[in-house]
Amino acid sequence: MAISRNQLVKELEPGLNALFGLEYDRYENQHTEIFDTENSDRAFEEEVMLSGFGSAQVKPEGSSVNYDDATETFTARYTHETLALAFSITEEAVEDNLYDKISSRYTKALARSMSNAKQVKGANILNRAFNSSYTGGDGLELCSTAHVTLGGNVKNEVTLILVTLDTKQEKDTASAGLTGAVSSDHQVLN
Repeated sequence: MAISRNQLVKELEPGLNALFGLEYDRYENQHTEIFDTENSDRAFEEEVMLSGFGSAQVKPEGSSVNYDDATETFTARYTHETLALAFSITEEAVEDNLYDKISSRYTKALARSMSNAKQVKGANILNRAFNSSYTGGDGLELCSTAHVTLGGNVKNEVTLILVTLDTKQEKDTASAGLTGAVSSDHQVLN
């Protein structure tokens, strides 16, 4: 549907003090600080995760070298999407507007809309990091306690344990500003 004079009634009458609502702080290209950007002319891209090797071991003199195997573990597929949005405006709405070049104002708003959509799509990778409805190549959410490797499960999700202070020394230490939480692998998190 085209933007018509019916949607711009106040802009057709003299006496309007200001137009506002299309200028806000913008955070351009924050996704480039998190993700690498690559060009593609394909419908999708695939990346294969390789297992790598275990740690090298000390070889005693005269003994044979240990060999390890590597394999492909999972494949991640990135399907390209097209973001699109447009507007149309009637000739009469352009001609009868008393205050500004309406088409240039909405063209800038459209550019901001496209930029915002790209930023939100990039941020959603992190926003949904704990949501099992959005999985990666290994079939698990980004922050999971069960990422599978050949060496066993790997977790990248911090589990906090509540620490209670029972002794006077512990309470004195806490009151000195040395408090924090302890993760399940016994690291102190301040």
